[in-house]
Amino acid sequence: MKALMLSKMVMMALVIVVLAAQVLAQRTQQPGPQQEDSVAGVARRVIVVSLADHKLALVEDGQVKKIYTVAVGKPSTPSPVGTFTIERRVANPVYHHSGKTVAPGPRNPVGTRWMGLSKHGYGIHGTNEPKSIGKAASHGCIRMAQADLEELYPLVAVGDTVELVGERNEETAQLFGGGQNPTAPAQPTLTATAAPATNPAQETPADANTADAANPAGPAVTAIVASR
Repeated sequence: MKALMLSKMVMMALVIVVLAAQVLAQRTQQPGPQQEDSVAGVARRVIVVSLADHKLALVEDGQVKKIYTVAVGKPSTPSPVGTFTIERRVANPVYHHSGKTVAPGPRNPVGTRWMGLSKHGYGIHGTNEPKSIGKAASHGCIRMAQADLEELYPLVAVGDTVELVGERNEETAQLFGGGQNPTAPAQPTLTATAAPATNPAQETPADANTADAANPAGPAVTAIVASR
């Protein structure tokens, strides 16, 4: 009889130990305050381009950080309109289009940096025609002056939202209208619009699938096929 009671007590003790181990495992898997804070601390960025104003704004956590003058698509080759994402970033790209290849350097049509969009063949990049900045002059891409391009490049990442707005609206009026100082603290705050999920079947340039996202500070020379 005593042996039976002892056996039951041992079994109950084992059950208690197993249950305690399961509770401890569940607690360790749940994110603690530090993990939640790190996720909450990730900046939410959106690049807004007004094709009508020939302007680009970098908005971070609802605050305007930078505004640049850019070149956009000309009437015969307009820039696409819609919400996209930055799909890849390439430093010192090799330009390849219609059998023509241009190595990195002052003659490269896309300049020293390429930020490819989720729409195949289009991106934000530099130019070897600096006088085109501020005009509707490109083949559909967004061109930037070299200094502006190299300033913006490290401020954005793969996955950031890019809004290309065709006609002036309330958002672009707040960003670019009224002759306000783009760096003034009184700039309006905007909410970044979530970009649609990238379609895994989205066509991408065959020789432009290497981004330097894993090493943003390191140079990468990658061939790209693009509008410019």
